[in-house]
Amino acid sequence: MACFIVPATEAIVTSVVEKVVKKQEADRSEEVKIPESEGRIPFSVKLGWLNKMLWGGSALLAFEHVWHGEVVPYFPFLTAAATAEGARTMLHEMATTGTTMAVLVSLFWGALVAASNMIESRSKAEKQETVHK
Repeated sequence: MACFIVPATEAIVTSVVEKVVKKQEADRSEEVKIPESEGRIPFSVKLGWLNKMLWGGSALLAFEHVWHGEVVPYFPFLTAAATAEGARTMLHEMATTGTTMAVLVSLFWGALVAASNMIESRSKAEKQETVHK
């Protein structure tokens, strides 16, 4: 019914955070003159991965709900919101299914970032090892 709203809301929040982080990284790199090719992926790029996953998943879910007639182009837009019982069911679905989807996407992203950090650390260690030989 409306489970896509929860990941979409998270996507809105993380998009704002990404913009702020990107600006802070740009300001910091100007102050410190950090070289671009130090072999690390900026956190704003990693946060962009999460945004793409959340926005993509939310768009696919919204399309699926439109396809099944659960989202319509007229008020109340969500057909479940037309009745009190439907609204309760919709809010329960958002609280359970929507939250679970958002948490799982975030956990998968966290694992992706952890793997990326491990690869970056290995690469840095290999570079240092070759320099010392």
